[in-house]
Amino acid sequence: MSLGRFLLKRTLQGLLVVWGVVTVVFGLRFVSPGDPVNVLLPPDVDPEVRRQVVAELGLDQPLWVQYADFVAGAATGDLGRSLVTRTPVTDRVLGSVPATVELAVAATFVAIVLAIPLGVISATRRHEPADYAATLFSLAGISTPNFWLGVMLVLVLAVQLNLFPTSRRPVGLNVFATNLLAFQLGAAFDALANWLRHIFLPAITLGTYFTALITRLTRSGMLDELGKGYVRAARAKGLPETLVRYRHALRNTLIPVITVVGLQLGTLIGGAVITEAVFNWPGLGTLIINSINSRDWPMIQGALIVVSVSFVLVNIVVDALYAYVNPQVAYE
Repeated sequence: MSLGRFLLKRTLQGLLVVWGVVTVVFGLRFVSPGDPVNVLLPPDVDPEVRRQVVAELGLDQPLWVQYADFVAGAATGDLGRSLVTRTPVTDRVLGSVPATVELAVAATFVAIVLAIPLGVISATRRHEPADYAATLFSLAGISTPNFWLGVMLVLVLAVQLNLFPTSRRPVGLNVFATNLLAFQLGAAFDALANWLRHIFLPAITLGTYFTALITRLTRSGMLDELGKGYVRAARAKGLPETLVRYRHALRNTLIPVITVVGLQLGTLIGGAVITEAVFNWPGLGTLIINSINSRDWPMIQGALIVVSVSFVLVNIVVDALYAYVNPQVAYE
């Protein structure tokens, strides 16, 4: 199978997954308690007014008609209007995506920068203090709840030491990029510094578990690769140990790491709800929580669909990278 056909197959599979998610999200509204109309109308509203609102929302149509309209709207990017603000759901959801993507990418960057060196050190210094320290760090990272870590970081680094802001972010990376393209370097780097100060604590909170996972994966992969024949052959040829470890062993170790990083990035995009709630981060997680509290079903559905599409896209990119690094995957 060629690389093009491989990617086409993955794309078609992704479209089926998205269709399944859209179907499930549509059905959740009917199995969940509560009536969306009650969000718009008071309990003592006139029955005639209630019937008009139900008709405007299309809730008086047969179920299959509502489903067809919902799928058609989702396919064209029309996810309806919010029951609370009466604004287009698509605009509100897409407006929250950059903040969540920034947080997920920053957490992934923190995890990779910390985890891969720790994993390599732990594998090459097996049963030494450095190995035990890395193992202890991994165990602590996996065992620590994100919400508790976030609260502790806020109390210590933000409240007590006043080193970082406690919540939200006044500017995003788009402000930095806009000023940079306009050659306003001072404003650009001020915006970048402000963004880094605000994202540091959320990224550490969200990336801690990810760091521990990648550290353990890198360590086990390096131990496996260092025991293989090609490594012994490279050493027998007199190659420097640094070249053997990082050019040969680590490169092969990174193949499964790429897969896990991609899968976890998709998970971080959809799973940053708790971290965003702790730091009042204006992303999809905060939007979903606020929409659930206000029973704004169109907004909930739109956010869940965008999260699922993001997850599918990340997985397709990971498959492409995996096939590029290891072409045998695409041709099998």
